[in-house]
Amino acid sequence: MSLRYLSAIDMGTNSFRLIIVRVHENKNFKVIDKKKELIRLAGHEGKGLSLITEDETKTAVKAIKKFKALSDFYNAELKAVATSAVRESKNRNEFIKSIKDKTGVEIELIDGHKEAELIYKGVAYALPLEDKKAVCFDIGGGSTEFILGNKGKINFAESVKIGAVRLTKKFFPDFVVNEYSANKCSEFIEEQILSDNKIKFNCKTDIAIGSSGTILSTANLIYYLKHGNLKKNLNKTTFTKDELNEVKDLILSKHTLNERMRIKGLEKKRADIIPAGILILSKIFDLFKLETMTVSENALRSGIIIEMIEKLPD
Repeated sequence: MSLRYLSAIDMGTNSFRLIIVRVHENKNFKVIDKKKELIRLAGHEGKGLSLITEDETKTAVKAIKKFKALSDFYNAELKAVATSAVRESKNRNEFIKSIKDKTGVEIELIDGHKEAELIYKGVAYALPLEDKKAVCFDIGGGSTEFILGNKGKINFAESVKIGAVRLTKKFFPDFVVNEYSANKCSEFIEEQILSDNKIKFNCKTDIAIGSSGTILSTANLIYYLKHGNLKKNLNKTTFTKDELNEVKDLILSKHTLNERMRIKGLEKKRADIIPAGILILSKIFDLFKLETMTVSENALRSGIIIEMIEKLPD
């Protein structure tokens, strides 16, 4: 196989992310560039994630143009995947057509099950799991994915409509957190997770893995509180239930957005949605009776790349 470059765009509810990789002869890959653009799709109008606004579409087009230009610079084969916010929006067809017409990029709209499968592929590449039974969690803006894999094979891959943007819109629309709203949000999270009877809570596993924004931000805040600085690469970092509870208490004690913006070690662009995200993560620890979690830097984007590589000719 000749030298090849591939790129993947993950069009999430909270952000768009690009990864560009160089594929080696053995079909392993090396990340050579990556970008992130904060975009709150369907986060401003309508109930739930029902409407992508004109301004959000313009922001999305601008981001995709930028990503495509970088991908073209490397002459990389590009694949773009859209998840929760796009698949749920009433005007998704218009949005996808607008992206295609203005950027030339075709968008593949995937369902929650496929999203979870791709996340597992990415996680398994970051943390070799060939001989392990692993339960994986990915908290996004619109949904949270739950995956149980055993020695590289998926036992279940489920997507639940609880995400940091979605629940902020529902429970903290003015970004103010109090005990009542936090409790109502937590109760809702538990109801939604328990309503999926395919998710198994009492399986004995070797490792619990977390990926994507909320979990990465939480892990880095925990690291900051311990060491006084942020960590560039969080892959394989672990944190405990006690450390999570400490961070949860800190975040929920800051009732307003401005107060949370001043938390040292917390990404400022996530200060508005972190209460909802931390409540999801905390409930996951409770329901799955977790004591520790290991962080994966890889998630959906890497899974897209791996699936592209699997389809390459030898």
